[in-house]
Amino acid sequence: MTDSTITMTGITKRFGRVQALDGVDLAIDPGEIYGFIGPNGAGKTTTIRILLGILKADAGQATIFGKDVWSGAVAIHNQISYVPGDVNLWPNLTGGEVIDLFVRLKKAGDKAYREELIEAFDFDPTKKCSTYSKGNRQKVALIAAFSTEAEVYILDEPTAGLDPLMEMVFRDCVRKVAAQGKTVLLSSHILSEVEQLCDRLSIIRQGKIVDTGSLREMQHLTRNFVHVEASGDLGGLKELNGVYDLSLGEGEAEFHLDNTQTATVMAFLASQGATRLVSTPPTLEELFMSHYEVANEVVGLR
Repeated sequence: MTDSTITMTGITKRFGRVQALDGVDLAIDPGEIYGFIGPNGAGKTTTIRILLGILKADAGQATIFGKDVWSGAVAIHNQISYVPGDVNLWPNLTGGEVIDLFVRLKKAGDKAYREELIEAFDFDPTKKCSTYSKGNRQKVALIAAFSTEAEVYILDEPTAGLDPLMEMVFRDCVRKVAAQGKTVLLSSHILSEVEQLCDRLSIIRQGKIVDTGSLREMQHLTRNFVHVEASGDLGGLKELNGVYDLSLGEGEAEFHLDNTQTATVMAFLASQGATRLVSTPPTLEELFMSHYEVANEVVGLR
């Protein structure tokens, strides 16, 4: 069994009376792209700051490469690339100078790949940082992160301010480092991004991990949406277990279906001469929202 690159066990953190983290457990393997999602204030950034050795946990254990993230922070940072969601740069330096500085601090980088990234991100490195938009500041951090040698990439809302085309470039970069066996922790509010990239993910709410697994595993815990058209009578769906939110029309029906009852319901639909059937698994957004709908109010996303 492969040892996890990143582990957190029973991590807790308080700020005064506020319980920011309450027994957080994570295990992220080499070559894995791991999603970390939750609403604003759920504890995502606090978790990342503990992993980076910026904050010290009150209890529990957190390691990267088997080293304690607090006592071994300096050694760990030599093998980490980090991109925050709000990048601040030196206003009098150019973007290219900042990228070069970050690469030199790492003592190892790929100059040719740096140039490829500058072109791919459609970035002008000759301008002063004071002139850059938020999206261009993010590009500086992303280009620096992916053009340096690292074993772990910790990305906290990394595509904030990027347009959809640049988000595609970012996704290609993430897939490339994962294919090289690098580990990626991606905290993002863009659910489609997590859905497309991540092998596994954790949902955090009020400082607690409320769900962990692959998207496929999480989908097995929820209901598929089914649209069916048939030549026979679909009214019998009312009597079947596992059918919810049934809407009947003339020769058609829509409903949500528990996966455990798929075989029974499919057999019934076949007996009624089903001519068209579309079954849609829940999206990550639907899975996410199912954890945050409380008293008909949805907690705001970060």
